[in-house]
Amino acid sequence: MVRIESSSHTVEVGRRIGSLLTAGDLIILDGPLGSGKTTLTRGIGGGMGVRGPVTSPTFVIARVHQPGGEGLTPLVHVDAYRVDSVDDLESLDLDGSTEDSATVVEWGVGRVESLTSSYLTITLRRDDVEAAHEDVDTEVDPEEIRTLSWSVVGDGWDQRLAALTTLLGPQQG
Repeated sequence: MVRIESSSHTVEVGRRIGSLLTAGDLIILDGPLGSGKTTLTRGIGGGMGVRGPVTSPTFVIARVHQPGGEGLTPLVHVDAYRVDSVDDLESLDLDGSTEDSATVVEWGVGRVESLTSSYLTITLRRDDVEAAHEDVDTEVDPEEIRTLSWSVVGDGWDQRLAALTTLLGPQQG
């Protein structure tokens, strides 16, 4: 696990992750409400050099953030929290965009793994709340400490995970 000290640190960690992403990458974000998934994605977009702000796609489900220059990769940012069925997910046509973009899916665990044979799962946790006992009405302090951990399925991540470990430090715990 990597300890994240603040929302600005979350953005910086995201920038470092984003700097390693290429077209075809799928990143699945896991964690309770308020754990920093959208903040991390904002940093990922910054590290990828996308144009404009990266905001939560909660009500539109998916946003495409265009690259800020030639040779850069677009970011598809999906919030699957309100996706209730496979049909809802299929209507987003994510499998059509994953080859040309890096795709980040919040709340994607158990929903999007079939899009590709290789993906990175990043888990964010708030230190003050156990995910299984979270009260969603609890106010979230964006500056409270979080932890981030990652796991990978499939090929193509070995060198980038080594680079990520260099950028963030080894996972602890």
